[in-house]
Amino acid sequence: MMICFKKYIVWILVVYVSFTDAYAQCAMCRAVLESEEGQKAAEGINNGIVYLMIIPYILIAGVGYFIYRSKKNSKNTTV
Repeated sequence: MMICFKKYIVWILVVYVSFTDAYAQCAMCRAVLESEEGQKAAEGINNGIVYLMIIPYILIAGVGYFIYRSKKNSKNTTV
């Protein structure tokens, strides 16, 4: 029980440390994007966000398709 608790604490610390770095990056990005010369950078960051959002949806759609196909094939073989 104590080992599980120690692992839990270690994971919390790792997540906390990684989020502090990410939060600092968000402030830097915001400063660049709000400036006049950051328009091209803003466009690039917006495109990056779209790409990052699309990947999970494609993966979920692929898994859903394979589940659908396997259920359809199992119905055809049992009939």
